[in-house]
Amino acid sequence: MENANLLTIFIVITSVAVVIQAGILISMYLALRKTGVRVEAVVDEFRTKVLPAAETAQSMLVELRPKIETAVTNVSELSTITRAQVERVDALVTDVVDRTRLHVIRADEMVNRTLDKVEATSDMVQKTVVFPVRQISGIFHGVRAGLEFLVGSKRRTRKGSSVPQDEMFI
Repeated sequence: MENANLLTIFIVITSVAVVIQAGILISMYLALRKTGVRVEAVVDEFRTKVLPAAETAQSMLVELRPKIETAVTNVSELSTITRAQVERVDALVTDVVDRTRLHVIRADEMVNRTLDKVEATSDMVQKTVVFPVRQISGIFHGVRAGLEFLVGSKRRTRKGSSVPQDEMFI
């Protein structure tokens, strides 16, 4: 009998365990069902919102890719052309600066030579013209003073007046 009671208790415990497991499985089924409904709602929302945007982005990329490649090619060519033009302008500016520097040096040398020639000409004019003219002028003044003295002393002696000493010196 004891075995029968023990068997009955074991069957009751096993039955309770099976019922509890069945309840847990039903709860899990209901939770999975609710989760499935939510996942379907999220998937539907994903399909309605994200997939059209992704498809639009994909189509835009397909359409814009050749244009973007053309733009990149044009920018690359423009960069190459600009670099070449800048190098040409740099060479031109360098050439202009070098030529200007050379012309300034030549002009400076020409001005220096001209000033040297003007100075030499001035010295030569002083030696050949001014000094002799001064000497001749001095001689003429001396002759004139002598003539005035002689002519003046004859007049004074005739008139009988004496000439003050200050008038004799010029």
